[in-house]
Amino acid sequence: MRILIDVNHPAHVHLFRCAAREWEKRGHAVFWTARDKDIVIRLLDQYGFEYTVLSSHRKGLLGMACEMVQRDWKMLRYAMKVKPDVMLGTSVTITHISRLYPAKSILFMESDPSLVRFIVWLSFPFAHAIVLPNCLSYTWGKKVYTHNSSHKLADTHPKWFTPDPSVLDELGVKPGETYFVVRFIAWGASHDIGEGGLSIDAKKRLVAFLAARGRVFITSETELDPDFEPHRLRIEPNRIHDALHYAALFVGDSQSMSVEAPILGTPALRCNSFVGRTTVIDELESKYDLAYGFRPSEFEKMLSKIEELLARRNLKEEWMKKRERYLAEHGDMTSWMVQFVEEYMTGKRGPCT
Repeated sequence: MRILIDVNHPAHVHLFRCAAREWEKRGHAVFWTARDKDIVIRLLDQYGFEYTVLSSHRKGLLGMACEMVQRDWKMLRYAMKVKPDVMLGTSVTITHISRLYPAKSILFMESDPSLVRFIVWLSFPFAHAIVLPNCLSYTWGKKVYTHNSSHKLADTHPKWFTPDPSVLDELGVKPGETYFVVRFIAWGASHDIGEGGLSIDAKKRLVAFLAARGRVFITSETELDPDFEPHRLRIEPNRIHDALHYAALFVGDSQSMSVEAPILGTPALRCNSFVGRTTVIDELESKYDLAYGFRPSEFEKMLSKIEELLARRNLKEEWMKKRERYLAEHGDMTSWMVQFVEEYMTGKRGPCT
């Protein structure tokens, strides 16, 4: 097969990178298209993938609309050049172009429909297949296929990821020294309109609170406030999972890392307006007690929870045991995806019922 993968966000690189290598080993040709957003391009370079950039991230509804038109046009031209059999991603673009160029589009989604209405309206009618975790409920009939896994397990599952302790040297952290990873996001995506996370005052209070209890490393989608510069995380982006694994806690307003951290065995505390409305993360919180969510008005409660967690003995061992239960009940996303795409394209995987 000729497989085209379209990535718009760093999390999408992590979602497909291991599967891409497996498909290549099986003799398939893999092509990448990308959106220049945050660290997407740096990750693709670090993992050694060749790619074509279709657009750069734009802000506001008008900017995003113009970017979508640009991406569609450039994707059509690129598809005509490389002639893919199937197009994979989480993007609107692949679904549009798959109706203009004779290729199948398989849309991988993990967000609740109420939070990504624009994406649902613009992509679902055109997608050939829609792939979801089985904890989500989408009513799109025979287009929908489900799996018992998570996007974040695609490259954090033990089959694909072994933590590298050399990251501690890169961080300048001694073995056993307490440190925290903090993530601030930009709130510029289409589904972020009307939503929010930590205010600048809350961020400053949080960093000061954590710094009194250990080392603090901050990664941010936006330019860092000068007060935070001494805490900037200065490792390569492809080392973030190693840093998360060895951290005492993850704290921030990011959705993606709030899933990655607990899957890697680190307690995650997030503070944003999506709390209580994200099924995949809510499962980590309510069923597995691996993560905690707080709305911006509950900032003080989050600080109290941090204090409580840090007072526990053997916190890391406790979380690794909870993680083992989660892994035992969720499959390997990459292996499932590799097999699914091959079966779907060869007709061995029939319509979902």
